[in-house]
Amino acid sequence: MTNDFQIVFHNIEQSTSISDAVNKRISKLQRFCDRILAGRVVLDSPHNNHHKGKVYSVGLEIHIPSKEVRVNQEQHDNHAHEDLYVAIRDAFNAAERQLKAIHKKHRTERNHHSSELEAVGI
Repeated sequence: MTNDFQIVFHNIEQSTSISDAVNKRISKLQRFCDRILAGRVVLDSPHNNHHKGKVYSVGLEIHIPSKEVRVNQEQHDNHAHEDLYVAIRDAFNAAERQLKAIHKKHRTERNHHSSELEAVGI
């Protein structure tokens, strides 16, 4: 698997510490799921709103052979996401939950198919 990830900064100044935080989360996902082919992480900061704090959004696209996992953490009312690192953590946690669900479903279907073959005598 190639595991190519693209990190896009939109309305946010690119920094090494943010890139390192994202790459650390990508590595964790890759250790969990070895079927990841490629992905894209979009870090976005909305335009300044004088009445509310700046709330960051993080979008993820993760491509695996059977599916594409998408996470869009645009929670304008979630004040925890005024911290970009918290928004990154939450987005990657959501992606991990989706990947676990896909893995569990795939494993269940594979086991069900194997037991059907055994019942037939193959």
